Amino acid sequence: MSWQQYVDNNLIGTNQVSEAAIYGLNGTLWASSPGFTLAANEVTELIGGFSNSDVIIANGIHLNSVKYLTLRADERSIYAKKSADGACIVKTNQAILVGVYKEGMQPGSCTKVVEGLADYLISVGY
Repeated sequence: MSWQQYVDNNLIGTNQVSEAAIYGLNGTLWASSPGFTLAANEVTELIGGFSNSDVIIANGIHLNSVKYLTLRADERSIYAKKSADGACIVKTNQAILVGVYKEGMQPGSCTKVVEGLADYLISVGY
């Protein structure tokens, strides 16, 4: 399966994620939903947040030029919120998965989808 198919089918296709992207840990874009692309500094901010969460907890995160309040961050997952919207970002061995939900979507459902795909990718070496 291509990386774009993971975004289209396993993230967006669940109707629990409104926008999504997969980036390599080196910052390169592997796949994204239409119109959802993170700036290089946003990707760097996320990747750094997995090893040192203090900065993103204090300052929040930015996704596609939108600032989110960081709710939780550790070496595997970052959860963030902006009003009724939010995001779940999960690190695998080689990538980060970014899933955004919009008002009307359930945060827990988005998290389950993104975390589940991350578990699968980790299980197959990614």
